[in-house]
Amino acid sequence: GYQCTECGVINYPYRFFCKGCKKTAYDEFVEVPLPTNGKLLTWTELYTPTGAYEVATLGLCIVELENGVRVTGQLELDRPKLGMKVKGEVKEIRKDPYETYHGFVFHK
Repeated sequence: GYQCTECGVINYPYRFFCKGCKKTAYDEFVEVPLPTNGKLLTWTELYTPTGAYEVATLGLCIVELENGVRVTGQLELDRPKLGMKVKGEVKEIRKDPYETYHGFVFHK
């Protein structure tokens, strides 16, 4: 995450301005680690995603981390329930011939 040195709000992903105090200077943020545990706020199942994912269905979710920051990610659960505790990790989520993409993947 990116913590604003002016007001202390943690922003994720990186933003050009702080969502707390609206400061816009590039050097007003310091990188901070994000917790990996959180609560599942909402989820959906995406059928027939683009060929870059090489899967028939893809679980997507929004999770509120322990520090209150909300993040989007992929969901690897058979029976997700709203409000359940999940654990996340940063993993490779897709790859093309020129680049590898990483993102949050959440599981029980």
